[in-house]
Amino acid sequence: MLSRIQTEAQSMTAISTGYWNQSRRPLASFFFVLPLIICYELGSWWLGDGAVRNGADIWMQQLLASSGLVSWLLLPVLTLTILLAWHHATGQPWKISSNVIYTMAAESALLAVVLLSIAHVQANVLSIAGIPASCEIQIEQLAHDTFSRIVRYFGAGVYEELLFRLMLLPLAMAAIGLAIVSQKIKLAAALLVTSLLFAAAHYLGPYGDNFEIASFSFRALAGVFFAVLFIFRGFGIAAGTHALYDMLVGFPAS
Repeated sequence: MLSRIQTEAQSMTAISTGYWNQSRRPLASFFFVLPLIICYELGSWWLGDGAVRNGADIWMQQLLASSGLVSWLLLPVLTLTILLAWHHATGQPWKISSNVIYTMAAESALLAVVLLSIAHVQANVLSIAGIPASCEIQIEQLAHDTFSRIVRYFGAGVYEELLFRLMLLPLAMAAIGLAIVSQKIKLAAALLVTSLLFAAAHYLGPYGDNFEIASFSFRALAGVFFAVLFIFRGFGIAAGTHALYDMLVGFPAS
């Protein structure tokens, strides 16, 4: 009996370890974010002039255009290519179980709830201090219908994580590494800098929010949260959690 229990425990541990490792692979992120990218790109095309494209998407498209690279599909193709190239560089197996993708969705949903709880705690703490609640826990008013909101949230999940975590975090570490040798300090500084940039980006452009201490501080905290997920759980989980958190905010329970 004891032997059977030990065998089952070892089997459960192997499954858990397998999911933990597989879900962090860039290949898993590729398959996980592919539906988000398709929904965002095709949805934005379908909405036409009524689409509100994500700011990070617009900035990266403008950067590509300034280099003479102009194409509607260039950024999504580049995003997916980066993930495949990253996976190739790791030398890991080119196989991901479909169960891993489904479990990643469940994990992202759970983490989105955790972040929403953090938002409520922060709002209560700031309220006690006499600071108005963050706009992050108010109903989204910019997109007026369900489909356009979903499209926008998927874009935010993928392209904001692409810009601020997959691209800027390693660049910030490299730049800070010119002056700091310690790996831990370098990582912490890069994480802080990119999180502050992430928060500040929400107040730029024609659709940017009005600056508030409460919303800025929470967005910086959320940036740290997403960066930690990116480092320990991979790009897919960070992007999925970001998109699902935006949905929880945009479609609050009645």
